Amino acid sequence: MNLKFIQGGVCAPIGFLASGVHCGIRKNKEKKDLALIYSQQRATAAAVYTQNLVKGAPIAVTKRNISDGYAQAVICNSGNANTCNLDGEAKAQQMCDIASAQLGIKNEDIIVASTGVIGQVLPIEPIANAAGILKDSISITGNDDAAEAIMTTDTYSKQVAVEFNLDGRICRIGGMAKGSGMIHPDMATMLCFITSDVSIENTALKKVLKEVVDDTFNMVSIDGDTSTNDMVAVLCNSMAQNEEITVESKNYAVFKEALFAVLEKLSKLIAADGEGATRLIECRVKGAACVETAKKVAKSVICSSLLKAAVFGADANWGRVLCAIGYSKCDIDVNKIDVNFESEAGMVEVCKGGSGVDFSEEKAKTVLLCDEIIINVNLNNGNCCAVAWGCDLTYDYVKINGDYRT
Repeated sequence: MNLKFIQGGVCAPIGFLASGVHCGIRKNKEKKDLALIYSQQRATAAAVYTQNLVKGAPIAVTKRNISDGYAQAVICNSGNANTCNLDGEAKAQQMCDIASAQLGIKNEDIIVASTGVIGQVLPIEPIANAAGILKDSISITGNDDAAEAIMTTDTYSKQVAVEFNLDGRICRIGGMAKGSGMIHPDMATMLCFITSDVSIENTALKKVLKEVVDDTFNMVSIDGDTSTNDMVAVLCNSMAQNEEITVESKNYAVFKEALFAVLEKLSKLIAADGEGATRLIECRVKGAACVETAKKVAKSVICSSLLKAAVFGADANWGRVLCAIGYSKCDIDVNKIDVNFESEAGMVEVCKGGSGVDFSEEKAKTVLLCDEIIINVNLNNGNCCAVAWGCDLTYDYVKINGDYRT
C-alpha cells in the first residue's frame, strides 16, 4: 500500500474545516477551550465510547444523533466534562442547538463532546457567546486551533493525517486526539475525532472503527483509570468520489490499513504524553498461542505500576515484567518466557526461559535512559503477537493529579 503521512490533521481530507477559540470555560485566557469541526457535505458517521458505567452526558446525546449513521459537525469543549450533572444532557443538547444555528444544519447531525473536571455544572453562556466567532473562524487551516482547544493536561496537541490511493482516487484520513491522564484500555481511552473524504457504507465504517480501535487505543494505558467521557468518532464525507467501500469490497482492507496507521500514531502520541511521563513504553509480545493471550500479556506489562516506576528510574528490574505476565491470568508456561529491553541505544537480554541471565547493568541503564523503551516478550508458545503502549510513572503524575481541580 502506498501510504504517505501528510500535514493538516482533521482538515487534510477534502471538505473539512475546523476552528478553536477561548470562550471562557477555562479561566486561563491563553488556553482555547471550544473546538468545531465541520464537513461541507453530510457524512457517514460512527463512534465507540467508554465502557465506564458513569458516562458523560455528551455521549448519550451523540449516540442519539448518529443513530441514523450520519453527522456533519463536531463541537467539543475542554475544561468541564459535563458529567454527573442533573442538567448534563440538556446542556449537551444546547451545544448541538448552538452549533446547528451557526452552521445551518440539523442539530441531530452534530457530534458533541466535553472533557475536563467531572461533577461541575457546565456553563452554557460562554459557549453561546463565542459561537459566532467559532463559526466565523472555521477554515482549512483551523486544525491546529481545534486540536489545541480539546486539550486538558496534554503538553502538546496530537494530530495525524495520511494520504493513500483507492482505485486511482487520492483519499485522506485525518485525526486529532487528546489524552494524558485517566487513560486505560476499554474504549476509548480519550477523545479522538477522525475525518476522511472516503466513501464508505455505514456498516463497514462501524466495523472497521471497532476493529482498529481494539488494536490501537484499547492497547494504551497511562494510569489504569478508564475515563467517563471517552469517545472516538469518525466522519467520512465521500468527497474523494471513490467507489463506496463495503465490508465485502477489496478496498475495505486498504481503508483499514490507513485508519490503523492514523490511530496507531495517535495512540503512541497519547502514551508518550502521559501525565508527568518522561518515557514512552512499548511492549511487544510474540510467540503467544492466541491473539487474546498476546494482548492480555502486553497490557498487563504496560499497566504494572512497579514496572512503570522502574522505567522512570532506568532500572532493569525485569522481574517486574515476569510478575506482570504472571498475574495476567493467561495460560502460559513461565519457563519458556524470554525478555529483553530495547531502545535506540541498543538491546539488552535480561531473561531467558523464565530465568535471569547475566547482563551489563551499565548497558541496561544506557538503554533505559532513552525516551522510547521497547520491552520485547517472547512466550515461545505459538505464532500470535500484540503491541501495547504506556509510559513511566513519575513524581509529577502525583503532583498533577493531587491538585487537578485547582
